[in-house]
Amino acid sequence: MNDFQIREERISAGEYIEFLKRSDLGSQYPAERFEERIGRLVQNVPLSLTARNNDGLIVGVLFGLTDFAYWLYITDLGVDRAYERMGIGSLLIRHAHLAAGGEKDIIVYLTASENAVGFYEKLGMEKADDVMVLNHIEWTPFTVV
Repeated sequence: MNDFQIREERISAGEYIEFLKRSDLGSQYPAERFEERIGRLVQNVPLSLTARNNDGLIVGVLFGLTDFAYWLYITDLGVDRAYERMGIGSLLIRHAHLAAGGEKDIIVYLTASENAVGFYEKLGMEKADDVMVLNHIEWTPFTVV
């Protein structure tokens, strides 16, 4: 089994875009102003965690919004397709939960793709119906390649 290092770090837009090409996260963003918006994302997200292999390659990413007192909203969680099912996603969530304040204080929220629901349920997460949405943006689906 490979060793991975989880760390809290900012990554560049270019690094994140290269990672998106190797993960299933690459289809969650709209095409409109993609590179510009990714640049703002990586520069401003309050919680930015990476998993790197022994060669320094990013093999997992977690971005989250948190108040460090009550809640953590995971906006991005992805693992390089070549490194799936090695526990990286679970480790990233555990580290994010701790970085935000720990399980005794922090509730974790996220929006899961249909393919990922089973993964999150195995971690003990439950589906909730209490989310409100305001959406007036252009959204042209595409996949980062």
